[in-house]
Amino acid sequence: MSTVLVTGGSGFIGSHCILQLLDKGHEVRTTVRSLAREPEVRAMLKAGGAEPGSRLSFFAADLMKDEGWAEAAQGCDYVLHVASPFPPGVPKHEDELIVPAREGALRALRAARDAGVKRVVLTSSFAAIGYGHKARTAPFDETRWTNLEGDDITPYTKSKTIAERAAWDFIAREGNGLELAVVNPVGVLGPVLGPDFSTSIQIVKGLMDGAMPGCPKLGFGLVDVRDVADLHIRAMTDPAAKGERFLAISGDFVWMRDVALFLKEKMGKAAAKVPTRQLPNWLVFIAALRMPEVKLLLPELGKEKHATGAKAERLLGWQPRSWQQSAIDTAESLAKLNA
Repeated sequence: MSTVLVTGGSGFIGSHCILQLLDKGHEVRTTVRSLAREPEVRAMLKAGGAEPGSRLSFFAADLMKDEGWAEAAQGCDYVLHVASPFPPGVPKHEDELIVPAREGALRALRAARDAGVKRVVLTSSFAAIGYGHKARTAPFDETRWTNLEGDDITPYTKSKTIAERAAWDFIAREGNGLELAVVNPVGVLGPVLGPDFSTSIQIVKGLMDGAMPGCPKLGFGLVDVRDVADLHIRAMTDPAAKGERFLAISGDFVWMRDVALFLKEKMGKAAAKVPTRQLPNWLVFIAALRMPEVKLLLPELGKEKHATGAKAERLLGWQPRSWQQSAIDTAESLAKLNA
């Protein structure tokens, strides 16, 4: 079995990548900003059914610092670079996201190249594909790139686009044989193992908690974190993944109200607080004045963006579960954690 470095092991996607790698028998290393987080990460993995013992080791490495990256990558066959900043609200300056995303990706790639790693799989995002474009009915695929001159560009979409472009440029100019594959997930749901939620999880949590009086006119693609982790591992070893991007989406576009109606139907008493009425846009704008997480969503109100994961299914044999199953598993895991 191989030795694999997963950056950002305390995160939602990173922890599920570690779980699946361990299950397949790999030796796993992971980076965290502080080694004080090791007990927390091990507790998350235990919640996911793993007892990694000595097959998992921890390294301190920060996206914005050189220290630790060379040591973490040394002796590894593959690197899954999952770590990336994601804001709870709108940052004061876009560089708070752009610089760590870009420089962190480049640090991971340099360390991998210098250590003789075979391939890096970078976690990018649909944010690097489907923004800054005129309204369209055709689904987005991996041939598209976000247009940074568009009117719906946020610091987050900008950071993911710039970081992924920088990674491809690095491989072309100074990769020295290092291979790269990229996974571009849409909104990620699935079982929560600990307190480190993704923003997508907050959507389900907000619905279950009744945090808003209704559903904004928001829509998105959804995919399960377990399937995102599976796609990372397929992209890590399959020869067909070399030099390719892969959109990770289950099915197609879904409106938030559809998610709410589904949870209301399937979750019984646990979904008693789930709102199902459609909120007018003006009310959402008012809510955004006091809720920074809502402000992040304003550019997307009413927009319908379709995408397809057919490439990953065709080339890598990837088969994601339904968004409905992911939504139920998300809600049940939140209830179990009392989160």
